[in-house]
Amino acid sequence: MKKILIGLMVLGFALTAQAQEYRSHTIKFAATGQEGTPPVQGMHIFAKKLEDQSDGKIKVRVFSNGKLGGDVQVLSSLKGGVVEMMVWNAGNMISEVQDFGILDLPFIYQDPEVMDQLLDGDVGEKLTDQLPEHNVVGLAFWEQGFRLLTNDKREVKSLKDISGLKVRVQQNPLLVDMWEALGANATPMPVTELYTALETGAVDGQETTAPFIWGSKYYEVQKYVTVTRHNYNPQIVLIGKPFWDQLNADERDLLVKVARETAKEQRDISRKAQLEALDKIRDAGNVVTQISDEQRQAMLDAESPVINKYVETFDSDLVEEVFDAVGYQLN
Repeated sequence: MKKILIGLMVLGFALTAQAQEYRSHTIKFAATGQEGTPPVQGMHIFAKKLEDQSDGKIKVRVFSNGKLGGDVQVLSSLKGGVVEMMVWNAGNMISEVQDFGILDLPFIYQDPEVMDQLLDGDVGEKLTDQLPEHNVVGLAFWEQGFRLLTNDKREVKSLKDISGLKVRVQQNPLLVDMWEALGANATPMPVTELYTALETGAVDGQETTAPFIWGSKYYEVQKYVTVTRHNYNPQIVLIGKPFWDQLNADERDLLVKVARETAKEQRDISRKAQLEALDKIRDAGNVVTQISDEQRQAMLDAESPVINKYVETFDSDLVEEVFDAVGYQLN
């Protein structure tokens, strides 16, 4: 009998050791995207999964549409421990880690599945490994998709049609250089100010994905949409290190697991949403123009000086791995 009791006690200790320890947390998860856009849909999927898999212990409050501020402001809040999580364009992390700028190199990324392999593999790991020293942690890469150009001045069919357009761009020096190389007047501003700027004519146009154009109602104040596919936008799911450091190992493992599980669903949603949103924009009366492969190549050729400039600032092994995967060669 004594041996049986000892055996049961040992089993009990083993089961206790194996059980995950989740404590009560409420996470503020922020984005500038509108409700219904693929990144925000991903946030809601993440929130439900995390609550379910933590047995209701870890809850997530989703703040979309820039309710907690613009991206730069929210990133600062993550570092200060005021906001716990955010999702935004991964290339914009060039402001923290120079190597992230490789994700914003123009026109070279045209196959989302290749990007999945890179970001879920060694390239993604090389990038996120550099984040903790900047007081944030990268959990996973989601997707916003291919960016398009819109404007209210003229139909853009070729490189020369871009010349002189005043285009709002993200607050990212690489993207400023990119649009200047195409002949545009690049105008950085927070996305939270963009609709008004388009409405008042402070800028002629902007560039983002079709679901974001639809969700943010830019089609109301723009007439022309050009399917340039100039940038592919992975999104990075970030958590502030002040909050991360408060979590135990089980909680950290769960957050990473759920963020990466969500990535698969979120990417599927994003890729379906691109075509659906473009159809809606066309039906709303916008002129949607597909540029030719020849014109896209002309735009890529115009970007050679920009690509060459920034490649010099990135890790050479990272550049080689990415360029081999996408089949791009430096001029």
